[in-house]
Amino acid sequence: MVDRGRKPSALASTPGLPPQPQVAFSSDNSRVTATLPTGESVSVLLYGATVVSWKDKNGDEKLWLSEAAKLDGSKPVRGGIPLVFPVFGTAPDHAQTKDLPQHGFARSSRWEFLGKSTSESTPTPTTPAFAATATSAAGAVAAAAADLSVKLDFGLSASGLSEDARAKWPYAFNAIYSVTLNTDSLTTNLVITNDDERSWDCQMLMHTYLKVDDITSTSIHGLENASYVDKTTSPISTSTQTTPTLTISSETDRVYTPAGDNPASVPITVFEGDQPKYTVLRDNLANVVVWNPWVEKAKGMADFEPKEGYKNMLCVEPGAVATWQVLEPGDAFEGAQTIVLGGGKTRD
Repeated sequence: MVDRGRKPSALASTPGLPPQPQVAFSSDNSRVTATLPTGESVSVLLYGATVVSWKDKNGDEKLWLSEAAKLDGSKPVRGGIPLVFPVFGTAPDHAQTKDLPQHGFARSSRWEFLGKSTSESTPTPTTPAFAATATSAAGAVAAAAADLSVKLDFGLSASGLSEDARAKWPYAFNAIYSVTLNTDSLTTNLVITNDDERSWDCQMLMHTYLKVDDITSTSIHGLENASYVDKTTSPISTSTQTTPTLTISSETDRVYTPAGDNPASVPITVFEGDQPKYTVLRDNLANVVVWNPWVEKAKGMADFEPKEGYKNMLCVEPGAVATWQVLEPGDAFEGAQTIVLGGGKTRD
């Protein structure tokens, strides 16, 4: 028998591996939740691959979810981050998608969980994390744990669609959706591949419901000089954002294209008062939909609860929806968003 009291002293001071992210399924296998060692978490329903919760290390929720949201797969989820594909809204004049329901079928199909992966960045002698922990083996382990991230991958293809969806959109495709949780951000990335022998058109959007404390003290920065389509007017109108900030004081439903040669590179920052709460970074998604139903529309939605919930939510939705993406056989389209907590400068 080994005498544990006489083990080599070098082993006694060797730091252990940092704690690893944990991934767990709900008892009915309808939801997967990832939790970082530092306490941050994200939960994703397999129905729609819908992110329904994102919490920081203190357990504070960052996404708004209706109290009446259906989480049983009976209808798309009201809140979180529903996925929009292959059509944004409805398109009665578009031959390929005219028969599809609003926002397509991605948010109302059951996705397959493909697995998880983790990564970490190692503190270097020039980083504060290294300086703070270099003299402590336990501190080094803690620093490594703080730099961990976890990625959850989900998949959907034509074979996973309902018969009704396949009949209305008879094209072969493959979709890979990745949700990556970091200590201070959440990234969602969608890759769509045309596996058909025919070309087809699509639109893509991430319908993110951000949770805010008070919509009347919330403002959006990064849209100055952006052109937009206002879907609340009759007929629908187009205009340009002339002010550096956008505030919400009535029903808002606008499709923005930020100004500049690369609209997808413009960060969108949500402030509460003079403090940045979220910064939304986009990759290959040129449009941003800003939506809040306000009083009357909230009252008219059965799955929107509480009815005054519009005061505590703001949809900032990165997408490629102003035009159609044409995918030839074998082509792929990829788009992503990263929501960073804070991430902007304090307002002047």
